[in-house]
Amino acid sequence: MAEVLLQEKTAEGILILTLNRPEAMNCFNFDLLAALGDAIREANFDNDLRCIIITAATGADPKKASFSTGADLKERRTLTPDQVRRFIFTIRNTFTAVEQVRVPVIAAINGFAFGGGTELALACDIRIASSNVVMGLTETSLAIIPGAGGTQRLPRIVGMAKAKELIFTARRINAQTALEIGLVNKVVEPEQLLDAALEMAREIAKNGPIGIAQAKFAINYGMEASLGVALPLESKAYEVTIPTKDRLEALAAFAEKRKPVFKGE
Repeated sequence: MAEVLLQEKTAEGILILTLNRPEAMNCFNFDLLAALGDAIREANFDNDLRCIIITAATGADPKKASFSTGADLKERRTLTPDQVRRFIFTIRNTFTAVEQVRVPVIAAINGFAFGGGTELALACDIRIASSNVVMGLTETSLAIIPGAGGTQRLPRIVGMAKAKELIFTARRINAQTALEIGLVNKVVEPEQLLDAALEMAREIAKNGPIGIAQAKFAINYGMEASLGVALPLESKAYEVTIPTKDRLEALAAFAEKRKPVFKGE
């Protein structure tokens, strides 16, 4: 049986996680969520890790390429109401773990991304889409609502009015529209998707890892607070970086006109 989640780590400290259920359009079942959750949990303890890329296997038919089409409805039909509640609890907590993991996460979105597929992308820090992407929170067309954070993360990214429009209509949008409304950061051709994600990940990986982690912390939690609370939070995050060896290395490298070598210390 094939692994449902492929993992590859580059020499630069970039972890590539590939959803690997192409025969099921990479939809989420309990096994895939468990594998993703385990990988993200371990990432918090990998001191050499600098960035994560989440993408998906395309399978044999490029016309059916999917980042993820959400929950596995074949599995869903076999679940009791209690098991459905457990699934929603699991997928919501897994995506929250993606959002909160200490290193930046880039979603490299290919093909279809519906429901939970879009919600996983929303939980990532940066989203790069291939030009063939079709995205949408389509749950209301199934008489349910987004249950893995979509009702909360989408309005924080594209604004409340646009989020309500997209969720209420269950509308599917293409890559260009996603770029125009700020849902994705960049659009590239499908064959360039992973290279574009790696290029951005390398830009991140060359910077101080403690600084990156503290910047992510300050942004994520500061956005949830008033400016009066968020600015002191930023100050506290800055203070964490002051006694680090990496900060002193950056100053030494500047004086010596060389590239700094950061160790996350």
